[in-house]
Amino acid sequence: MQHDRFHSGQEIDGFRLEEEVHRGGMARLWRVTKPGEKRPMLMKIPFLGAGDDPSAIVGFEIEHMILPRLGGPHVPACIAAGDFAVLPYLVMERLPGKSLDSRVKDAPLAPEQVAWMGGKIATALGDLHRRHVIHFDLKPANIMFRDEGPAVLLDFGLARHDELPDLLAEESDLPIGTAAYIAPEQVLGIRTDPRSDIFALGCILYEMTTGKLPFGNPQSRAGMRRRLYQDPVPPRAVVPHCPLWLQEVILRCLEVDADKRFQTAGQLAHALQNPDQVVLTERAERKRGPGFVTNVKNWWRGADSKIQLPSRMAERLDRAQIIVAALDLSADGNEAIMDAVRRQVKTLLASEPEARLVCVTVLKTSLVRIDETLDQSGQNIYLKRLVALKEWARPLDLGEESLSLHVLEAVDPAEALLDYVRHNQVDHLVMGARGHSAMRRYLGSVSAQVTAKAPCTVTVVRTRSVAEAPEDEDVIADAGAA
Repeated sequence: MQHDRFHSGQEIDGFRLEEEVHRGGMARLWRVTKPGEKRPMLMKIPFLGAGDDPSAIVGFEIEHMILPRLGGPHVPACIAAGDFAVLPYLVMERLPGKSLDSRVKDAPLAPEQVAWMGGKIATALGDLHRRHVIHFDLKPANIMFRDEGPAVLLDFGLARHDELPDLLAEESDLPIGTAAYIAPEQVLGIRTDPRSDIFALGCILYEMTTGKLPFGNPQSRAGMRRRLYQDPVPPRAVVPHCPLWLQEVILRCLEVDADKRFQTAGQLAHALQNPDQVVLTERAERKRGPGFVTNVKNWWRGADSKIQLPSRMAERLDRAQIIVAALDLSADGNEAIMDAVRRQVKTLLASEPEARLVCVTVLKTSLVRIDETLDQSGQNIYLKRLVALKEWARPLDLGEESLSLHVLEAVDPAEALLDYVRHNQVDHLVMGARGHSAMRRYLGSVSAQVTAKAPCTVTVVRTRSVAEAPEDEDVIADAGAA
C-alpha cells in the first residue's frame, strides 16, 4: 500500500478525507467528515507499504483492539474501525488544542501548574489501569486536556491489555517505549506492571518542573540501562524554588525499585492534589545527584534483581487500594460504631498491606449563616476533629506514608463524601450507619445516599445497639459547627 494512495476528497466507508493533519513514523492522520456526524473527527491510517516498519502494523493492531474497548473522558472516543482484511483504520474524535508537549516547552513551570496537570494525568492513568490497560508510552506528546479539565491519553500502539494477547512481547524482548520516559522494567523487556506508567509520569513531572529530562534522551540500549543504577539529579538542584513536597513526589515516582514508587496512579493523584499530606523523607532534602562511587556501587549490586513483578495487572491494583474510613466525631455515644468501623478497616488492611488509608469526617456547615470556628470550650473545631481522627487511627499502627486525615466542611455530608470519593479515585469506602426510623426513611440516610451513588465499593457497618441511636443523626455528619 503506497503512501500516496490517499487524497483529499476520497471516501472510505462513508468518511470523506478532508485534510492530512499529521504524518508520523508509523501512521498518518486525516481530518474526516461524514454526513450526519457533527463531531470533529480524525482517521488514523497505518503505513503498510514496502519498506515500512513492520512494527507499525503490530502497534496499530494493538490500538485497533484496545481503543474500541475503552470509553469515558480520558481517552478519545472511538467512532469507527476499519476491517483489517480490507483497510485498517481508526476514526476517533478530534480534540481541540495542542498536546502537553507544547506546554512543556515553556518549562520550568510553576509548581501549582505541575501539580494540577500531574494530578489530572494521574487520574486518567488510574482510570486506564482499572480497565486493565497499561499505556507504556506515556509522554507529553501523547497527553491532551479537555476544556473542562480531564486529561486525555493518546496513542495506544505500545499498550497492553491484561486480558488480550501482548503482540509486542510476542514479537521481541527488546525495550519497547520512548527512551526518555521508559521505565527500568521496560528496559528489561518486562511488560506486566502498571507502575511503569507511574515512572513515565515521574519523568514528565520532572520535565515540567525543571525543563530537563531526568535521564536525558539515550538512543541505545546501554544508555537506557543507566537508569537501572543511576539516580537523576534532584529537581531542587536544578530549580531551587521547587517545593520539598514536589521533589519528594517526583523522586518517589522515579525509584528503580517499583515497590518504592507510588503503588497506584490513584495514590499519586492523591499526593499531587493534597500536597500538605505528602510525607517528606530524605528524598525531599537531596541537593545533588549521586556521585561516581554511588553509581558504581548501584551498578555492582545489580538493579535487575529489584524487578519482581506480578504476572497480571489485577494483582497489583488489588494490593494497593485507597481505603477511606468515614467517621462521625460530632457527639458522644458513637464509640460502638467507631470501634466497628475500625475493626472492619483493620481486616481490610490485613488482607491488603499496600493499601493507603484516608480517615475522613464531615464538619457540617450552615447554609444561611456564618458558622462558629470555636466550640463552647474555646477550642478550634477543625483542629479538634483532626486530632480526633488521628487518635481514632492510632490503634491501627500505620506509618505516615500509609495514612492521611481530612476534615471536610460541607452543607451536605453525603455529597461531600461522594465528591471526595470521585475526586480521589477511592477504591473502598467504609462507614457506619444508624438504625431505621420514619424520619430517616423519608429524608434518606447519608449511608444510603452514598451507597447508591458511590463509584467504588462501600461497606456499611452497623452494631447491635444502633436502634438506640438518636433518629436525627448520621454517622459521618459532624454538626459541631452548626
